[in-house]
Amino acid sequence: MSYERNDGHTFSCYLEGGDGTRRLDAGSIHGWPGALCVMPQGASSQWEITDRFEFIHLYVSDEELRRLFAETFDRDARLMVIPEATFDEAPHLAGALGQLARATRTGERLLAEQALVSVVGDLFGDPRYGGEKRVTLRGGLAPVMRRRLIDHIEANLDSSISLQDLARIADLSEFHLQRMFRISCGVSPHGFILHRRIDRARQMLADGEPIAQIAAICGFSSQSHLTRMFKAVTGTTPSAYRRSVTGSG
Repeated sequence: MSYERNDGHTFSCYLEGGDGTRRLDAGSIHGWPGALCVMPQGASSQWEITDRFEFIHLYVSDEELRRLFAETFDRDARLMVIPEATFDEAPHLAGALGQLARATRTGERLLAEQALVSVVGDLFGDPRYGGEKRVTLRGGLAPVMRRRLIDHIEANLDSSISLQDLARIADLSEFHLQRMFRISCGVSPHGFILHRRIDRARQMLADGEPIAQIAAICGFSSQSHLTRMFKAVTGTTPSAYRRSVTGSG
C-alpha cells in the first residue's frame, strides 16, 4: 500500500506485532512492538503488510502542532522541525502514544489530553525530532515582543482582547501584527486566544466551577457562547466534558 498525507503530520506507534509490516522504500525494514514512525506533512511511503498488527496513528494538522509547540515550549513556531522516522526506538514517546490509545478506548478524556501533552513534550524534547535543530528565522515577532503579547493575553482572558490592543502593544499595524503573530505562534491571534480560553475552561470544568461562572472568567459573553465555542474546538459540550473527567453533571 502507499501512504501520503498532505493535510498534517502522522505519529504512529506499533502496540502489538509489526514484524509482518515492511517499508519497501526504506530497505524493507520491518516493525516491532513499541516501534515509532513519524511521517511529516507531505511525506510519502510504500508498505507491504503480511500479518496482523495493532498500532495507533495520531494525526495532527501543521497549524495545530505549531500552536502546541509554541505554547508548550514558549518558542517561535518556526523553530518546529519534524524529521521523518521509520521504526525508531523512543520509549517515552511510544509510551505516551500507548497511553493515548488506552485512554481513547476507555473514553478517559482527561487522561487522553495528558497523554497528548506528553507526546508533544517527548517529541520535541528528543534531539532526533527537533530538540537540537537550528532554524534561521526571518520576519515574525521578536522573542521579547512575542512574550509580551502572550503575557497580555494570559492576563486578560476574562476581558475583551482586540487586535487593535495587541497591535498597539507591538507598535505595529493590525495587518502586520496579525501576519507576524501567525508566523511566530503558528495560529492567528484570534485562534490563539480562543484556545487559551478553552484550555482555561477545561481546567475549571475539572475543578467543578459553575459553567456560567466559567464562561465569564474565560472571556465568553454567555454560557451558550462558551458551549458553542467549546464544542467547536473539542467536539463536546462543557457539561459532557465535565462528566467525562469528573463523573458528575
